This record gives sequence, structure tokens and C-alpha cells, in this order.
Amino acid sequence: MTSHTSMEDTTHSPSKNHLQGLDYSVVQQCMHCGLCLPTCPTYDLTKLEKHSPRGRIALMRAIADEELEVSPSFGEEMYYCLGCLACMTACPAGVNYAELFEHARAEVESKGVLKNPSRSFIRRWTIGWLFEDQRRLQFLGSVLRLYQRSGLQGLIRKSGLLKLLPKRLRDMEKMTPTIQSHFSHELVPWTSAAKTQKRYRVALLTGCAQDLIFSDVNRDTAEVLTLNGCEVITPPEQHCCGSLHAHNGEWSMAQTMAKRMIDQFPPETFDAIITNAAGCGSHLKHYHGLLKEDPVYAEKATLWDQRVKDIHEWLGIIGVRPPANSSDNTAQVVTYHEACHLAHGQKITSQPRDMLRCIPGLELKELAESNWCCGSAGIYNIVQPETADQLLQRKLDHIEASKATIVATGNPGCLLQIQNGAKDRGLSMRIVHPITLLAEAYRRESL
Repeated sequence: MTSHTSMEDTTHSPSKNHLQGLDYSVVQQCMHCGLCLPTCPTYDLTKLEKHSPRGRIALMRAIADEELEVSPSFGEEMYYCLGCLACMTACPAGVNYAELFEHARAEVESKGVLKNPSRSFIRRWTIGWLFEDQRRLQFLGSVLRLYQRSGLQGLIRKSGLLKLLPKRLRDMEKMTPTIQSHFSHELVPWTSAAKTQKRYRVALLTGCAQDLIFSDVNRDTAEVLTLNGCEVITPPEQHCCGSLHAHNGEWSMAQTMAKRMIDQFPPETFDAIITNAAGCGSHLKHYHGLLKEDPVYAEKATLWDQRVKDIHEWLGIIGVRPPANSSDNTAQVVTYHEACHLAHGQKITSQPRDMLRCIPGLELKELAESNWCCGSAGIYNIVQPETADQLLQRKLDHIEASKATIVATGNPGCLLQIQNGAKDRGLSMRIVHPITLLAEAYRRESL
């Protein structure tokens, strides 16, 4: 596939400023009341004003007003923010921090204040090339899968060779996800007919990380949808939604990705466009903000935003069919971790819980600080490992205290983060997407 854009496409002339380009009311909307402070993980850890939403917005406003210049310290602060959006849930003034946050990072990248050879190489190789084409991701996934299945990974880990690496690289190696035996297109057909009376025609987005690490979740999602009256369209070669690009300041690339998705899934042809990854879903619902000035795509993006639905949200809208009791419904306690971009970004909180409660044999036990970030936050656990680990340990403390045997969460980053943390701590529990629990309950109906 030919690249539609490049990292250089995102640079702007000095006269252009992403924050100045916003409606100024967005920049000045913050009342500095401080109600966001107790909800902000980085402020809670440091108690420094600059690490709070209020402090960051003050910096953004100063740059929009040209009272400050974009500096390396400003760039570092914008990337110290998790982007968890808990402040948006707490804010009484409805400040759109997500919009400010993304434009602030875009301004950091356009000014190049954090640029260095290593960072530029990594960003160009990952954001600018690897996530440009799903086939590249799947090729890398295939190589990694061979490395894992051949026993080479285990051999190298036992050999002690990894001790020769710097601690940071050793820690990153431990986070390497297990690649699934099959990618999504090998598990989910292009068209899956409704298994009950057809009521809806929906598209299923298979994602990037989800496709490599949790393709079984895509299979389970398609299966659940067909059992709830949906014909499911799942093209085998899907594009990246662009959330990684938008969250990391690559505005032009995010716009290109959005156009590709709209072209591949014309929103007028579906009753809903389904996503099962919270981080992607939060971004997917804001394509109009990316494309509002595009004469060709602005109107299409508005309809797109209306059609995109998280799987829990969609089942809540159409009415999920409760699974029937079976002889194999062993009683288990499940607790639910709320992915930040599901709870705060999409305001979806009750639907996953309702879905879990309808599954026979499951007892839902609320998790303390269920909507507090686990530290995954996209690639935050890679670029800010110390802070991410502090948040992970706090989350694991609450999970352990819940005495649950199952932890459910609706985002691949959260799943991987909690799985790795639980393994390191020696916790014996299952960490799984809620839709998988529902799919398994449907499969038990015949027992």
C-alpha cells in the first residue's frame, strides 16, 4: 500500500499554531476551580500544579496567547499527561480537555522541541510506517509469533542473555505480548449472517493491537452480534483508525487515517460501526473534529461519528439477549476495571456492568477506584514506565482486595497491562474482555 502521508506532512509554518487555531472559548473555558485535581493520576502522585489538568490548560492558554513559547519543558509536560480524560468527567464547566490535549501535542510536534535522532527514528518507524498498513503489522506479528512458538523466546529468557541489556530494555521485553495463533480475518468471515431474525447490519472494526494480541475478542464480538440479530461485515484488510497518531501529535496523519476508514466503511450503509477497543472508540467518535474543514469529508464524518458504537453501548441500545442457564454455569466473582476512554472518553459506564450481570453464574463485585487509570494509556507504559508502574500497582492492590477470580475490562491496552502486572505479582485470576464472557455463556447454552 502506498503511503498517503509522511511525518513531514505534519509540520506547520511558524505562523500557524494548533492551539490558536481552536475556538478560543475552548481554551479559556477552564474556571480554575480545581475539581479536576483529585481525579488526575499524575497530580495525585506529585501534587505539582503543572502536572494537573488545570496547570496544563494554563500553559496551553499562555501559548495560545503568545505569552509563552513552545519549549522542551512544555512538550515533556504534555507527554507526562496520561490523556485518561478523568478530568473531563469531573469538570463542571465541560472543558473539552481531549481536544486541547491533542492540539497541544500536535503543536509540540510541529515545533519539534522534543526532536532527537532516537525519538525521530522510533516515531517514524512505528507511527509513520508500521501502523500505516495492517499487513506490516501482521508480518511483524507473524515473525514474533514464530519467535514465541518456536521456543526461542523462552530459551533466550532462560539463557541469561537478557541480563546484558539495560534495565529499560529488559523491562520492555517482559511486556512483549503473546501473538494469537490466528489473526482476525482467519477467525471472522467477511460476512457473518444473523443467527436470529436479522434486525441490523453492522460493521466490525478489528483494530491493530486487538488484531494481533486479542483476535479472539473480535471473533467473540462477531459471534455475540450475530446472536443478537445483527449481520456483521468484517473486511479482512482494515486500516488503522488513527488514534495512535492523533494522541501523539500527528494531526495530518490522523486526518488521512480517518478518511481511509470512512472510505472503507461508508457510514450510510450500516446501522452501526462497532468497536470493542475503548481507546480506538473514543477517537473514532470524533472524526468530525478532525475533518470539519474538509469539503469532501466533513458531512460524512458527522454521520460516521453518529454510527460508531462501542460493543457494550450497542448491545445496550438494541437490548442484549440474556444467555440461558446451563449445567456448566459455575459461580464466579468478576470485577470490572473501567478503561479510561470508555468511562471518561465515551461516558459508557453502566452498559458493561449490565451485560456482566445478565450472565448466569457471574457475581459482579465493584472494584475500588474502578475508573482510575491502570497506567497503560496507549504507549504511556513504554514512554513513562515509572509512573505507569505506580498506577499499575495501585490498580493491582484493589484487584487483589476484591477477591475476584475474573477481571473484565474493555480495552486491549488495559488487558495487557493488567495481565502483565498480575503475572509479575503471581496473582491467579483471569483477565478478559467482557464480550468474551458473554460469548462463552452463549456457547454453554447447549450444554
